[in-house]
Amino acid sequence: MPDRRRGRTPRGAGAARARAATPTLLAVKIGNSDTVIGVFRGARLAGSWRFASARVTAAAAGLRLDRLARRVAVRRPAAAVLCSVVPALTRSWAGALTRWCGRAPLVVGPDAAAMIRIHYRDPRALGADRIANAIAARELYGAPAIVVDLGTATTFDCVSAGGEYLGGAIAPGVGSSAAALFRRAARVPRVALRRPRRAIGRTTAQSVRSGVLWGAAGQVDALVRRLAREMKGTPQVVATGGWAELVAPECATVGTLDPALTLKGMRLIWEAGA
Repeated sequence: MPDRRRGRTPRGAGAARARAATPTLLAVKIGNSDTVIGVFRGARLAGSWRFASARVTAAAAGLRLDRLARRVAVRRPAAAVLCSVVPALTRSWAGALTRWCGRAPLVVGPDAAAMIRIHYRDPRALGADRIANAIAARELYGAPAIVVDLGTATTFDCVSAGGEYLGGAIAPGVGSSAAALFRRAARVPRVALRRPRRAIGRTTAQSVRSGVLWGAAGQVDALVRRLAREMKGTPQVVATGGWAELVAPECATVGTLDPALTLKGMRLIWEAGA
């Protein structure tokens, strides 16, 4: 069985004066379902906040940043890095971050290929979050590696033993699959997804939880094993994303759970380009 490690940025309370002197970086990740904001003080992730992605104006996004700043005591302009897979939201958040920080954010995109060689036929078609995940996995956990990002879609990203991005796979996400089931099956009720007690459900709700959760875990294991057979070496398997904490513990192939992997990759990209 793999060694299950939870990737964490070390915590530690420094003196107020030391905190004030540490550069602050805002990392904003915009996904199809959720937006995540992380605050880094140096290399330490001081905190992160997740909320539903929605159309906002730059002013509304700025108000959200103001509330966040009060919560984490960000008293001076910070640099920012933005990673978005929703073009309709990118401009508003970029504008808010520019006004809030006093300079434009670094926007993660195909130019991050300066940090990692990308074998995708069209690097512009590769999601910015997948680039950040691959870089973070390589730098923090080593290569070869497979990143499993359990979000709106479940994506699999493969990093070679030489640290290059090979490509991967995209499958329907846990929440997306369940939502489609609830919408299209008239007699299947909408239920909260949580770990079932047993695989054989004795109610429709129990059956849905078993099928969705353990079905997703089986999908992850099957794809990871198939991808690993096409790679040289034995890859590290790192799980991240909004559904990772529910699904990854049920997967035999996942060795590391790091919910903040994308944010950490964004920080590494910003650090290289700063």
